[in-house]
Amino acid sequence: MTKALPPAESSATSAAAPAAAHAAAPGIICTVDVVLLTLRDRALHVVLLKRRGEPYAGALALPGGYIHPEEDATAWDAAARMLREKTGIVSPYLEQLATYSGRQRDPRGWSMSVVYYALVPDELLPHDGDGLSVVPVAELPELPFDHAEIVQLAVSRVRAKSQYSSLPVYLCGERITLPQLQAVYEAVLGEPINKVSFRRKVEELGMLEPVEGELVTGAAHRPAQVYRLRPAFRRELSTVQRGLNA
Repeated sequence: MTKALPPAESSATSAAAPAAAHAAAPGIICTVDVVLLTLRDRALHVVLLKRRGEPYAGALALPGGYIHPEEDATAWDAAARMLREKTGIVSPYLEQLATYSGRQRDPRGWSMSVVYYALVPDELLPHDGDGLSVVPVAELPELPFDHAEIVQLAVSRVRAKSQYSSLPVYLCGERITLPQLQAVYEAVLGEPINKVSFRRKVEELGMLEPVEGELVTGAAHRPAQVYRLRPAFRRELSTVQRGLNA
């Protein structure tokens, strides 16, 4: 006996089932977050904003928000936009840190956040920003989501890269002396740097150019030459093979 074939509509129903299930599945929350770091009182600080909506309304958190697919060409563009809209800052250095994802990190559902970090001189931060706080990274308050873990990872990344690159210059103003720059590096790294070794590494990095005719005179020291970042390194890092104290 020949086995009867199933009705044609059964095949169509079977094919449509996965599509229907996919359409009914909840969407993934896709955001960007930015760890904006600055140097204040010779210590690294992070910029936090008071959340306006749920979840965690009123809590301090990292600047962040949804990716806008019609407006943001990339996640980097979304992070730059978020930073500009929420803090008024256009950071010269914005680098991807990591991607955080999972079902448990956000009470609203399965979420993914592409995290970036940025560095900015303290004098460029808005001091009258609505809901903006600048907090020492060593004294973080309780933060929502996984933001405390994210801040610690960013600080670790910045300290590691500062050992062999020009990264800390983004915490400085447009003009700086070598003693001032060494103090910035030491504050970021949390340890002293040998003066001779530091100046040798700065020369190897080749990131600075002297500002002709500009000197800073200290009470107990001879005048110090004023430098600025070379144009080639205003958005790109300069690196060396070995660390600052090597």
